[in-house]
This record gives sequence, structure tokens and C-alpha cells, in this order.
Amino acid sequence: MKQLVLLGGGYGNMRVLLRLLPNQLPEDVSITLIDRNPYHCLKTEYYALAAGTISDQHVRVSFPEHARLSYVYGDISGVDMENKLVRMKDQDPVPYDDLVIGLGCEDKYHNVPGADEHTFSIQTIERSRKTYQTLCNLPAGSIVGIVGAGLSGIELASELRESRSDLKIKLFDRGPRILNAFPERLSSYVHGWFDENGVEIVNNSNITRVEPNTLHNHEEQIFCDAIVWTAGIQPSKVVRDMDVEKDASGRVILTKYHNLPQDENVYVVGDCASLPQAPSAQLAEGQAEQIVTILLKRWNNEELPAELPKIKLKGILGSLGKKHGFGLVNERSITGRVARLLKSGVLWMYKYHNG
Repeated sequence: MKQLVLLGGGYGNMRVLLRLLPNQLPEDVSITLIDRNPYHCLKTEYYALAAGTISDQHVRVSFPEHARLSYVYGDISGVDMENKLVRMKDQDPVPYDDLVIGLGCEDKYHNVPGADEHTFSIQTIERSRKTYQTLCNLPAGSIVGIVGAGLSGIELASELRESRSDLKIKLFDRGPRILNAFPERLSSYVHGWFDENGVEIVNNSNITRVEPNTLHNHEEQIFCDAIVWTAGIQPSKVVRDMDVEKDASGRVILTKYHNLPQDENVYVVGDCASLPQAPSAQLAEGQAEQIVTILLKRWNNEELPAELPKIKLKGILGSLGKKHGFGLVNERSITGRVARLLKSGVLWMYKYHNG
């Protein structure tokens, strides 16, 4: 029996399971999924969990069940490619014939002193829970600093504004305008929403140091009762420790078939993979579809396609609280209630058609 091992129960490996089960999995292949949590997490909704506008249960989706699918829950310490083993902390190693690494990302602190120690995070469900406890226990009038005005920072700031209208929120953005890489119409809309709702945007910021309750922005010291870091990501430590070729961002360089150049049995999906597009759940799912195609052909000893089609992304959707949103869909800017309804619909479809 061949062993397909999936590292991480994120968006990429959930799509692998969805495509192989229940009828596509060959009779001589079994699957083991390894994750520290006994459920799939909707990471794109951690901002709302941290803000306190949704419950913990809202971001959890049950893993599927199948006779040839098993689970190992725990922390992965490393991948031994020479012996084809996944090393586990305080557990026996897990052997594999084919391996799909989908371990996601962690916060990247850009060597800013104190950033790791003195800020909160929304990168894992565990850390999002801690952020929620801190933010929702703050006294009225407290100041919350959010470092990083990408999609996560914007959604956290807007959701927190609706959850805690009594807080003072400062959103620190490195660029001259928020969402600098997006069309100016979207940027202006989001900026206007924050202005109307009393969220302060600090443009052209440069956080050089973080101390307890203090951000150093250029030469200025800014007091905050709580600081949340949303200013960049990097591959998980297990992937960073692997002796494989990586790009400038630390992501693993792959062949066109999404496997390591030196090992056709090891695939990388999602945030840890070096791809032309920016990491996203949508990209991980598109990549997973192609990995399943390659696995099935290799298992059946069929010839691989000369080229795989380019992964097409439908767009980006972001929320501004529960009633407003923004996005790019088929390169068209959309704002307001329509964007928010679209995002809610996509989330509903995902949550209730998986697991």
C-alpha cells in the first residue's frame, strides 16, 4: 500500500482530499494527514475571530472521513527526505511514499527588535485566540496599534472598529497610500471608510523597534495598549529548515509539476511554494488541483502533460466590517455592500461544501 502523507490541513491539502475522496483514490493508496489541530481552520477569517465578531467554532471545519484516510495530530519537527520519514515531536516518525507539504506561513518580523516578543498575531488559531482575549479585555479608550495595512491589517482594523467602537485604532502603513498596489479607486474607498469610522491611518510609517506597549515609528515613540503585527509572512520553520533551493522570500523552488527538482515524490503547496502570484488560499487550491492530476498520472504510470495550465485567480475580496467591502474581480474594482455580499457567499460555499 502506497502512503500519501499530507503535512498541514490548510486550504491546499483540503483541496487534495476533496479531489481524491471518495472515488478518485486508487485502491493501493492510503492517505495520512498530519496537523496539530483536529480540524481545518478558515485562516482567512482569523481577523474576525481576533476582533470578537465571530465565534471560535465559526472558523473550524471538520476533516473528511474515509476508510483509507487517517490522521496524526501533533507537531512536526522535520522532514527526512533521505529515509522518506516525517519526524514528529514526541511521537514516532511517519513514513511516506509521496509527500505534500502544505504547512503555511508564520509572521515575518523583518528583523525589527522586539516585534516578536511584544506584539500579538493572527497567523494561527491559537495566537488569534490570545489576540482576541487581549483586545476584548481592553478598557474603554485603549489604543490598539496594527502594524501592516495589507488585507489582514485592513480587515482586522475594520472588524475591531465594529466590535469595539470605544477603542482608538491606529493602522500603520509603509506606503504613501493604503493598498498602494491596488487601483486608486479601491485605495480611496478604503481610506474613506476608515476616516468615516475613526480609524487613524499612519502612512509612510517605518517601525524600527517595538518595546512593551510602545512602537518606534521613525524617531517617534507611540504608546499602544496592545499591538498586533500583520506586516508580512514567511514559510513555516519546518520548511525554512529544509535543505532545498529557495527563492529570495524563503519559498521552495519547484518544477512545473510542483515537486522538488531533486525529488519527484515531494510536493509543496500554498504559502511555502515559490510561485509567480502572491500567496493566497485561492492560489493554494488551484495548485492542489494540479498536484492531484500529477499524482494520479504518476500512480497510473501515465505520461505527464508537457505543460500545466496557468492557475487562474478570480480576484481578491476584502471586508470592511459586516456591511461593506472591496475587491478586484476579473480586474474590475468593486466596493460597498456588493463586495461584502460576494465575500460572504464565497465563504459560505467553501465552508458548507468541504469536510
